[in-house]
Amino acid sequence: QVRLVETGGGLVQPGGSLRLSCRAPNMITSVFWTYNLAWYRQAPGKKRELVAEFSTSGRPNYADSVLGRFTISKDNSRKTVYLQMNSLRPEDTATYYCNFRSSSADHWGQGIQVTVSA
Repeated sequence: QVRLVETGGGLVQPGGSLRLSCRAPNMITSVFWTYNLAWYRQAPGKKRELVAEFSTSGRPNYADSVLGRFTISKDNSRKTVYLQMNSLRPEDTATYYCNFRSSSADHWGQGIQVTVSA
């Protein structure tokens, strides 16, 4: 079973920045690139929504609400996907989840809290 470990969440003031990391310590390095990598978030009382994704084609996609503020990136050698979040807003407050998905597998991180508040 692939395990995903998320770090980097916390409390930040509006306008601040955070970088989330999601590492797959027990994944075979050679298969990391075969996964679609994504970040989702879920705020209280709302559905889980896609924030950013990195398909195997290499092209990143973003939700309109974070376009220009968030950047998804990855390090294949470290088996890690990142989400750099700048210009954070109170409405970005949510639990963030990383997702590694292939044609035969769908792995989720445990979720990490991001709170944007003065």
